[in-house]
Amino acid sequence: MKYFRLGVTITLTGLLCLLSACSKHDDTVILRLGHSLDTQHTVHKAMVYLGERLDLYSAGKMKVLIYPSSQLGSEREMVELLQIGSLAMTKVSASPLEGFVPEMQLFSIPYVFRDREHFWKVLNSELGMSLLKGTEKVRLKGLGYYDAGSRSFYTTNTPVNSPADLQGKKIRVLNSPTAVKTVQALGGAATPVSWGELYTALQQGVVDGAENNPPSYYLSRHYEISRYYTLDEHTSVPDVMLASLAVWNSLTKEQQGWLTLAMADSVEYQKRLWQQASDEALVAVKAAGVEVIYPDKQLFRDAVKEFHESFTGTEVGKIMQQIEEM
Repeated sequence: MKYFRLGVTITLTGLLCLLSACSKHDDTVILRLGHSLDTQHTVHKAMVYLGERLDLYSAGKMKVLIYPSSQLGSEREMVELLQIGSLAMTKVSASPLEGFVPEMQLFSIPYVFRDREHFWKVLNSELGMSLLKGTEKVRLKGLGYYDAGSRSFYTTNTPVNSPADLQGKKIRVLNSPTAVKTVQALGGAATPVSWGELYTALQQGVVDGAENNPPSYYLSRHYEISRYYTLDEHTSVPDVMLASLAVWNSLTKEQQGWLTLAMADSVEYQKRLWQQASDEALVAVKAAGVEVIYPDKQLFRDAVKEFHESFTGTEVGKIMQQIEEM
């Protein structure tokens, strides 16, 4: 679907009409930010820090009011609220954004980035910024990227040491056409399942496994069922902080500058938190008896070579070539 549908539930519409996305109180601009994450998540903590830095830069003239844990609806519903100007900011994974900006699908293509350093070099480049700017055509303003690590496979009954071990396995994936093709290229049977239903799906054998980063694997408690975690690190899909373009345009240049500075500080803060959370998650799941597997990644890279070649001559293929040369 190219665009998220417009229109929200009566409950959310009523609530946001009362609150408004961006309001003034005693000459203080209050930006309302909704997201679906738990308050212990590194991104939520980074959003709190964003508010602190914005308060500092603006000398108290701008503040952020955060609504965590899906208080204002699902990720999709909150994006819709941004589009109609009823919410100021939210966070989404880059994968579903390929419906807005087709080039965003590159994050769901396996082994586009050599390592973490290369990944951030690309995101901080003109190319990374142009991808954010692409959301403006659908009334959104990309403010920056948050670290969501690399996604790896975890399975319930048998370990995955090579792509051959994925043959015939039902693997839960993000709701992204490219994510589906990635698992298929590696031999698995891609099965979209909502995040909230995944624990039960693993438990009941609806899927044989899934793929995600270490903190998500740990905090979701999926390790209680899927006891094999293969660190193949096939994709690096960042989270993207979005603002309502209407709200952004309602701010003065000075206010936009303060928000831009605060966002940059928040990104650096979250990157440090993320690395710490990833290290701690791996220690915790190993202590719980999970078999953490460090496979030969070249086997996985070789398996998706034909998939990479399928982008030759396309706009995404050209971007992939740019990334490879960076």
